[in-house]
Amino acid sequence: MQLTSMVASINLGLQFPCSLSNNVVKLGFHSSSPSPNNKRRVSLMVNANSNRRLGGTINNGENNNINNKNYKVNGVRVAEAPLTLRKLKEDSAEEALVTCMHGRFQEGIFVYRQIFAIRSYEIGPDQTATMETILNFLQETALNHVANSGIGGIGFGATRQMSIRKLIWVVTRIQVQVQRYSSWGDIIEIDTWVDAHGKNGMRRDWVIRDHFTKEVIVKATSTWVMMNRETRKLCKIPEEVREELTPFYINRFAISNEDTDSEKIHKLTDQDAENIQTGLAVSFLYMIFISLPMKVLEDYYMTSMTLEFRRECTQSNMLESMATPTSKLIHGNNSINIKVNSNLQFTHLLRLLDDDQRPEVVRARTEWHFKNYANSI
Repeated sequence: MQLTSMVASINLGLQFPCSLSNNVVKLGFHSSSPSPNNKRRVSLMVNANSNRRLGGTINNGENNNINNKNYKVNGVRVAEAPLTLRKLKEDSAEEALVTCMHGRFQEGIFVYRQIFAIRSYEIGPDQTATMETILNFLQETALNHVANSGIGGIGFGATRQMSIRKLIWVVTRIQVQVQRYSSWGDIIEIDTWVDAHGKNGMRRDWVIRDHFTKEVIVKATSTWVMMNRETRKLCKIPEEVREELTPFYINRFAISNEDTDSEKIHKLTDQDAENIQTGLAVSFLYMIFISLPMKVLEDYYMTSMTLEFRRECTQSNMLESMATPTSKLIHGNNSINIKVNSNLQFTHLLRLLDDDQRPEVVRARTEWHFKNYANSI
C-alpha cells in the first residue's frame, strides 16, 4: 500500500555479536572517498550494561557527548542529537532490538507489543505518518501476534485449526481514533490484544504510544468473523479453534464504550453523494480519499475513521467512490467552501462498477479537524 543518488557512496555497517547477552551494538559509517587530510569516520558503541554516556568520534578524533549542544563536525556546531538517539542510553539494546524485530508478549501471553520507527516513505506532505501507515502498522502487529503465539498456522493470521479447516479471518468493522500523528523519525510502540465478540466473532484492539514518553497517540478496535477461503462463505467458529484462542482473551477495551462508534453508517445513493469518483481498487483508503474535496485534504487532518466491510473486493475490480459531508459545510458556486476552524464529518461509500447491481464494498465515516497553522508556527 504503499531515492535519491549520492555523489559519494556511503557504506553502513551493522555488527551484532552472535549472542546478544553482552548487550553490545556497534555501528560504523565510512566514506568511500575520504579527504587525504580529513578522515571522515563516525563510530558509535552502545553497551546496555554500562552507565557511560554515548559518545562519538567525529573528524578531529575528539570524544563528544551526544547530549552536548556544542556537538561539532569539521569545527561547525550541529543541532542537538535527535531524541531517539539520546534515549538509546536509557533502553536495553537487547530488549529494544527484539521488540522492534519480532515483538514481545507483555502481561504473560495477553498483550503483544512491537516497536516501529516512522520512516520517510511512511509520511505525508506534513512529515507525519499517514492513516495508511497507521493501518499497516496495526495489521503487521496483529499478524506477528498470531505468528509468535505458538498457535499460528498457514496463511495470514490463521491458527493451526483454522488452516486445517480452510478458514480465514475477515474484518467486518474497524474504528481508529487519532490523538496525534507521529512525525518522521519518531519511535512508537503498539500493544494489541484479543477478546471474544458475541458467539461467533473476535475483537482485536490496539493502542499506539510514543515509545519514550508513553503518551497514547492512537486507539483502535475491530471485529472479525470467519470465512471459508474456498467457498467464500461466513461460518461459525469451530470449537477446536475457540479452544486455541480462549487462552489469549483479555477483557480490555482500547476505546471505551462511550467513545465507540456504534452508530449505523447510512448507505449513500447517487442523489445523496456530493462527490463521485471511479478507479481501480488500489487501496480502500485511497479510494475513500479521492472523492473528498481537495480543500479538506489540504487544510484538515483525520481524527477518527470507522470502516464497515460489506463484501469482498480484489485489486482488479473497478470501484466507485462516493462521499458527502454530514456537518459544517457551506455550498456555493458549484464548489464546497469550508468554514474556517470547523470540524468536519463525511459519510463514504465504495461500490463495485463491474457488477450491474453495483453492490456495496465499504461504508465509512470520517471526522476531520482543522489544521491550526497559526499555533504550529
